[in-house]
Amino acid sequence: MSEAISAPTEGLLVLADGSVFEGELIGATPAAGVASGEVVFNTVLTGYQEVLTDPSYAGQIITFTYPHIGNYGVTDVDFESVRPFCRGVVVRELARRYSNHRAGSSLDSMLRKYGVPGIAGIDTRRLTRRIRDTGALPAAFGSADESTLLAAARGERGTDGVDLVAGVTTEQIYSVGEGDRTIVAYDFGIKHTILRHLARLGRVEVVPASTSAADVLALRAAGVFLSNGPGDPSMVGYASTAIAELVGQVPIFGICLGHQLLSRALGGSTYKLAFGHHGGNHPVRHEASGRIEITSQNHNFCLAPESLGGKVEVTHVNLNDGTNEGMRVLGAPAFSVQYHPEAGPGPHDAEYLFSEFDRLMGGDGRLRPEPYGYQPAGLRAPAQGGAA
Repeated sequence: MSEAISAPTEGLLVLADGSVFEGELIGATPAAGVASGEVVFNTVLTGYQEVLTDPSYAGQIITFTYPHIGNYGVTDVDFESVRPFCRGVVVRELARRYSNHRAGSSLDSMLRKYGVPGIAGIDTRRLTRRIRDTGALPAAFGSADESTLLAAARGERGTDGVDLVAGVTTEQIYSVGEGDRTIVAYDFGIKHTILRHLARLGRVEVVPASTSAADVLALRAAGVFLSNGPGDPSMVGYASTAIAELVGQVPIFGICLGHQLLSRALGGSTYKLAFGHHGGNHPVRHEASGRIEITSQNHNFCLAPESLGGKVEVTHVNLNDGTNEGMRVLGAPAFSVQYHPEAGPGPHDAEYLFSEFDRLMGGDGRLRPEPYGYQPAGLRAPAQGGAA
């Protein structure tokens, strides 16, 4: 299906190191002709809508390494949050037409609707190699002149030392799914696919990131889930404090930022990776069995496992760079992984972790069936307005 195509507007993408890339602007028009953020690359082949609506990308500009993006359009069913939180999107080629029976509109229309600027026609191979060589960089793009964009890129703070969770978490508690068992899920930037998986285990009470341990325990949770989320875990100390009080009191399962926050709650340290892990094809070794899992990942920070000597058992290791991908807390019913077992998007190799969480809560590890297109009651619909 095609939509009206307007004449392209030329634009530039400028990195903080002075690298310049020429392209054509897509999506929303950025204020004063400038959009800025920390530029990272993602290697998924499909699932661009899920990636763009993952709150973990708050503060970042997403570059897709796959050259052709937008060919199957977008649909409200595939949103991973109420709206995109990323700063922008960079692609090699944006599809001029989309074709899929589920699609409701084009990717470009979605970007414009939610206020997300983008730039196409970029040599994403060159850009990705630059990021791999130098690490994630602040960048700016738009219709402004090169000097203005360079100044904006060099003035961009990036994701270090910023509490980005506060801008993506829910403001109030809400429920998803139904059942006799209550699972409390901390929303540090939680995704809808995660909630669909958790709803197969019971009723999910989604709570703001700043919720105290006492308030969580008052909900009589059978288990606590620590979600993914954006940015620097050292800036979310309020969450680590609450988690520290919950360890040993209730079964805990954390992923991504939740994994990092659990480690900090135990006294561990975290550090920023050069260019992060963003994609759906990262090999991870399960240490106990030697099994290799292909995983979906999206994070820029990582746990330093040596900082938790004697407190945890390392359960998973990234085979690309040897970084930590999972741990089990010794002496307490708590475990976590650095990747995304819900696979939204990505492979389903790690879905068994939800069964492990079920067993930790006293269940038999059997997940309730999830029929095609399953939408548990209470799942929040996409916002109708533009990005805030």
